[in-house]
Amino acid sequence: MLRCLAFVVVASALCAAQEPGEYRVERAGAGFHFLEGPVWSKDGHLIFSDIPTNRIHRFTPGTGMEILRQDSGGANGNALDDRGRLVTCEGARRRVVRSNSKGGTDVLADKFEGKRLNAPNDVVVRKDGHIFFTDPAFGKDDDVKELSFYGVFHISPKGELTAIARWPKRPNGIALSPNGRILYVTASDERLVRAYDLDRQGAATNERVLITGIKGVPDGIRTDEKGNLYIACKGVAIYSPEGQLLRTLEISENPSNLAFGDPDLKTLYVTARTTLYRVRLEVKGSVQIE
Repeated sequence: MLRCLAFVVVASALCAAQEPGEYRVERAGAGFHFLEGPVWSKDGHLIFSDIPTNRIHRFTPGTGMEILRQDSGGANGNALDDRGRLVTCEGARRRVVRSNSKGGTDVLADKFEGKRLNAPNDVVVRKDGHIFFTDPAFGKDDDVKELSFYGVFHISPKGELTAIARWPKRPNGIALSPNGRILYVTASDERLVRAYDLDRQGAATNERVLITGIKGVPDGIRTDEKGNLYIACKGVAIYSPEGQLLRTLEISENPSNLAFGDPDLKTLYVTARTTLYRVRLEVKGSVQIE
């Protein structure tokens, strides 16, 4: 049974841009199966997926939980474009879709070079409409994949699909720097983060390893207004833009993904298997400035 909780945990450590001290981890909701893909809407609510139940949920602070979409196609990662349209990685249907004004969805990507995508996992949308997503294949998805690689993909505003990278091992979470010029991708199998420089057309160059030796399996990733990186792994590991570990927020369940939210963007929402957590910070999530 889904429910909102007011249970609060206090621990020692804090977010980037603060001295070490206490932070509060609150359970905002529980009773789920495997949460993923949180994204904050300007309309004042958090959207996230519960993969095994095939649903997308909406959490409104002060109001509670509701189901936003049934039969979600195994929805995993979510993002919102500048027009408020929801872009979703439908892992089970092996495609990326976007909500439309008729209450349905339009398919943005489902094949590459004539072959079906593996299982789109996480997605981010730049302010100018360029979409970037990862396409690994975990578990049974790996047995039926048609592509010979695990991809990091780009969808242009015109709908053109290109492969930024063809990895031999699996990518997972994806995020942008505050100015939208650097793309970050977590590598679950290798326990590291790669970075790419992006131009105005969304083309990627200068692939490099930014972070190594991550504790736990790195999954979702986000950035704050200062460009620091927040990685869902064994807890939430916070790194500087240069890749230096600043500190770790401990969560009682292994986090899967995260997103900054609330009107001031100073609450970090964390999806962690069966529970939705939130942590108030002193720094805002990144808002693209270009």
